[in-house]
Amino acid sequence: MPNTKKKLIVLSSPSGGGKSTVARYLLRTFPQLQFSISATTRPKRPRETHGKEYYFMDIPEFFRKLQNNEMIESEEIFGQYYGTLKTEIDKAINQGKTLVFDVDVKGALSLKEAYPKESVLIFLTPADKSALAERLRRRHTETEEQVQARLKRAEMEISKSTEFDHVILNDVLVDTFEEVKAIVEKYL
Repeated sequence: MPNTKKKLIVLSSPSGGGKSTVARYLLRTFPQLQFSISATTRPKRPRETHGKEYYFMDIPEFFRKLQNNEMIESEEIFGQYYGTLKTEIDKAINQGKTLVFDVDVKGALSLKEAYPKESVLIFLTPADKSALAERLRRRHTETEEQVQARLKRAEMEISKSTEFDHVILNDVLVDTFEEVKAIVEKYL
């Protein structure tokens, strides 16, 4: 049982693994949590809003922030760039807020390295590759070629799950919600 509160609740999974769904659940369940908004160069999807799901920016702006050491971590994923702004994390910690992150595996591990005492990492693993493929296809946001690239990357991401504090099989969503809720309650 942890003996310190954590200010950074970091969810990660392969693309389509459920991290965004679980993050939304946590935010509804624990009103004291706040979503950490990442920066990205990828185009907005329908129903996304700048400053809510992501800080959408062009590549030159993103790289200016990188060069100025304004990001804790960044990653190129399928030709788009993602990163976590230091100012967002430091501001929340200084205000005593607890942030929920929905990031890729490398981003999660970078957060743990930068904020080891404040972070708890939770990895959501899919039941199997076919379940993950089905989730990706159901989103209707990627081509089949993109789905295959995400599935290939998922193998690397799953191999890194041993570096996380908690690993949860995300097979039955209601069970996943309960397991993550119990973990988060320990750290609040």
